[in-house]
Amino acid sequence: MSKILVIEDEAAIRRVLIKIISEESDTYLVEEAEDGLQGIEKIKDNEYDLVLCDIKMPKMDGVEVLEKAKKIKPEIPFVMISGHGDLDTAVNTMRLGAFDYISKPPDLNRLLNTVRNALDRKVLVVENKRLKKKVSNNYEMIGESDAITHIKEMIEKVASTDARVLITGPNGTGKELVAHWLHEKSHRSKSSLIEVNCAAIPSELIESELFGHVKGSFTGANKDRAGKFEAANKGTIFLDEIGDMSLSAQAKVLRALQENKIQRVGSDRDIKVNVRIVAATNKDLKKEIKDGRFREDLYHRLAVILIKVPALNDRRNDIPLLIHYFSQKIAIQQGVAKKEFSSKAIALLQQYDWTGNIRELRNVVERLIILGEQEVSVNDVKLFASK
Repeated sequence: MSKILVIEDEAAIRRVLIKIISEESDTYLVEEAEDGLQGIEKIKDNEYDLVLCDIKMPKMDGVEVLEKAKKIKPEIPFVMISGHGDLDTAVNTMRLGAFDYISKPPDLNRLLNTVRNALDRKVLVVENKRLKKKVSNNYEMIGESDAITHIKEMIEKVASTDARVLITGPNGTGKELVAHWLHEKSHRSKSSLIEVNCAAIPSELIESELFGHVKGSFTGANKDRAGKFEAANKGTIFLDEIGDMSLSAQAKVLRALQENKIQRVGSDRDIKVNVRIVAATNKDLKKEIKDGRFREDLYHRLAVILIKVPALNDRRNDIPLLIHYFSQKIAIQQGVAKKEFSSKAIALLQQYDWTGNIRELRNVVERLIILGEQEVSVNDVKLFASK
């Protein structure tokens, strides 16, 4: 059932709108408000899938209703109802977040098409929010240790800015989690986070991967292709394992940072990009600079904010929380009953040397859930998680 609110001060027009919409489908439940103030109160107290709102009304006009409603419940689509003299205002309301506008007297087909489209849009918005929440759940940062608390506080301070961030730490510690949270808590979160694993791309292809190429620029370049920087425009690009990037690619990344523009391989045309860069590495970049494998000027451009992710061995108090978190997620993914870990089993796992960090711990928890008893015991740990 779709719940629709009609805010219109002219009773005759209000009745016509309600009649047309109600007769279109028995899945439409239509309510009414005779002025903007009453409309806002109803929006506060109810969950609507669509609001039709007149522009010229006493007490509170439609523009003000739209602005207030978007602050209260921003996901509700608004269709503005405009008289002949209100058309310019109606167009301006689109900039304020209105879905569409219809003119008085309302055309039947136009009205019903607009209602259907607006309701479809609401469904998509809700679904996108659900999917985004699901994605966010995949990147939860679990832990209450001082080190993790400090990282969370850093993210809260830094995420809303465009400051470049360099994340350091051993493999498997969760550097990508930090990158995802920086993006999701930023004003760029509606745009893409593009991930590039610099270590996984051959050195001869890294420039093409990052900046794109034009047809014929090298063997196999059969057509023009945009790179990761263009794909991340207005969003964030996450350069993972940047310490493995070739010096020639580093020079081009430096130029992109300095000038906010790139060139595709084989082209001399500049392409403007608006990208926030978050980089990560498991290497000591200062040593790499000393050994001539990393550009010092690029390092200083990237390392505006430094976030160091600790090894799991340095945050052993978080291991019980991580075991609980992984056991829940893995049980759901594997379609099996959730298993509890005995306190002694957890204590034994806390003593292990986790050279593979969180990634290794997750694999061990998955193994124990599949192979262990209903309550994972010390014996299960010794049998299936021996180091």
